[in-house]
Amino acid sequence: MYIPRGFQRSGSLALIMGREARFIVLNGDETFRAELRSTLLKVDGVKLVAEVEEPALLLQAVQQFPVEVLLVNLDPNPEAVLPIVGDVAGANRELAIFATSESTDGQLILKAMRMGIKEFLPKPIDTRALEEAIGRIAVDRAGTATQGSLITVVGTSGGVGATMITTNLAVELAAIAEGHVTVVDLDYRYGQVATLLDVDPKYSLADLCSSPEALEPQVIGRALTKHNTGLDVLGRPNYLAEADTITAAACMGVFSSLTQFNDYVVADGPTRFDVGGQSVLALSDVTLLVVQQLVPCVRNARRILENMRDTGYNLERARLICNRVGRGSGHLSVNDVSETLGLELFASIPDDWETASGAINLGEPFLTYSPKSKLRVAIQEIAERLHSPESQADDKDTRRQSLIGRIFTVS
Repeated sequence: MYIPRGFQRSGSLALIMGREARFIVLNGDETFRAELRSTLLKVDGVKLVAEVEEPALLLQAVQQFPVEVLLVNLDPNPEAVLPIVGDVAGANRELAIFATSESTDGQLILKAMRMGIKEFLPKPIDTRALEEAIGRIAVDRAGTATQGSLITVVGTSGGVGATMITTNLAVELAAIAEGHVTVVDLDYRYGQVATLLDVDPKYSLADLCSSPEALEPQVIGRALTKHNTGLDVLGRPNYLAEADTITAAACMGVFSSLTQFNDYVVADGPTRFDVGGQSVLALSDVTLLVVQQLVPCVRNARRILENMRDTGYNLERARLICNRVGRGSGHLSVNDVSETLGLELFASIPDDWETASGAINLGEPFLTYSPKSKLRVAIQEIAERLHSPESQADDKDTRRQSLIGRIFTVS
């Protein structure tokens, strides 16, 4: 273990103020040591407290030296390093952990996230990206801004109504939240979020993912399209070929930045359960699983839940939404759907095709197209429950209420 000269021990963990941060580095690669140290010390306010070569000594170093950030070089053997880093993260919840590697493999990034790593910096480490990562931690610790919530809306089959719910839920949250709300289209090829809101975005998620600029508020602001309700829209790529340029790492960075500058980020999707989709779900605070009372929907929903469970997703964050409930729903009841999936019903949305089709064709949310309709009321109630879970104190099902509350009060 190497301790730089002039290091003075402190009795308690200090908050990061501005962009200052004290670092411990875990790096077993001798050839990378000078480069890593040089990169860190180029950043104003960074103090290199200790460099640890052996992973076995990491926990001791973290306990001995109060720091804000741990930077881990995963190379050359990530599988040996990650379990130890996970133990350190579990024992030190306030510690921000950054990782760097030559590999940008999506599975590695996803595993690192699950181990508690907050930022992934590909090699060679870009100084601006490092500064941006430190800035996000600084905002969190200084208390000048709060981390927004990411809500993902997952449809279990085509035409189930997930995009309709996503857009209208985002509009309702924008109406009741004090800060910003952004809706993101994660159907990279055929998404219709912009169409349902009758906006024509100039930029898309693909542009932010490929942007050479740091994702600061002004950069993100230029990529968003403002809807007349105050909602910000980040649409699908304008060209089909751009869908293949969006990597899991880049998408993760965009969502991390969006949640810094919004009260809520509502995503239509993911529509695929590849590494990119799994990464978004791992970041999500709540996933709304949208079904209809149809056997194909329920079967797909069961497969989705099994995949989420197998990949380590916390199913306590999953919420079941049953759409188009009412006359003509067929032989499956809402209770049948809930019992089959082993997931308690969070909300049901009534069947009102006349209102839904009219709003979709005109590109209007229910808030302005038909503010007193039963569709609008149902989605407004979902938004209110997500925004203020404590208001459900009179709900007879206290277990469900406590689960919602835990999600939005977790630090």
